[in-house]
Amino acid sequence: MEALGFKSINVITLFVEDLQAAKSFYQQVFGISSVWEDDNSAVFNFANMSINLLSVSAARGLVDPEEVANPQAGSRFVLTIRIDDVDAVCTELIERGVVLLNSPMNRPWGVRTASFADPGGHIWEIAQQL
Repeated sequence: MEALGFKSINVITLFVEDLQAAKSFYQQVFGISSVWEDDNSAVFNFANMSINLLSVSAARGLVDPEEVANPQAGSRFVLTIRIDDVDAVCTELIERGVVLLNSPMNRPWGVRTASFADPGGHIWEIAQQL
């Protein structure tokens, strides 16, 4: 078998309680439209991968026998988009109604970051190399 670590991750599926709110958020904040959707999901293509928003009711069948965690369980990962100017993008996000979890800050590992959450509680970070 070919080592899976040499393969690209093509799709990340995020479980959402309110599919309509999540779709609206992704369209407005990221400026993209879904490339496929049905009653339970919507797929958005980014430059290098796709995000599949999947209704929690449909997610249960995907992870069974495991449980779908509720949003109050806390964050378990962060999705990061590398950009050229964190401060400028934060200004645009705020103009679009996004509430930042943390303001732009310089990190000890040489990047400037800021974070926000989508309606499902998934954390997105924008990062600028310093």
